[in-house]
Amino acid sequence: MRIGIYPGSFDPLTYGHLDIIKRAVKICDKLIVGVFVNSAKKELFSQEEREMILRRCCSEICPDIEIVSFHGLLIDFCKNNNISCIIRGLRAVSDFEYEITIASLNRRLAPDIETIFLMGKDENLFISSTLVKEIATYNGNISTLVHPYVVEKIHQKISIS
Repeated sequence: MRIGIYPGSFDPLTYGHLDIIKRAVKICDKLIVGVFVNSAKKELFSQEEREMILRRCCSEICPDIEIVSFHGLLIDFCKNNNISCIIRGLRAVSDFEYEITIASLNRRLAPDIETIFLMGKDENLFISSTLVKEIATYNGNISTLVHPYVVEKIHQKISIS
């Protein structure tokens, strides 16, 4: 069985992320979406909230997608969970430069685990979680950038702040 993981912080989940997830389920027998826990990062959503948002939005794509959180090295998580491929989305040349470095290091640590790069769709190439948060903070329209459920959750979170 080919188990793949699409890791990220997903803070917040964007249409770009969902596009990669939709395409990744077609190339893996089982897809895990891994929520990376990074205590050094200032997050809009807690780990639990990000998992809940992913479960809700991914259930519309495929009910068999597994949502998990992890910390530490991705490659260790892959080894411990029989994951054979890491799915990464690319938007721009700057993404490629960063991602190829990480993929090369991962290959050195675990030669049997492949990294697969999926190019984002043209309409999603400019979307980043950071920009979504920035736009939302200033009451900008984010409805073309994130799922309606995510819009609702962001507005709830920002109105509490």
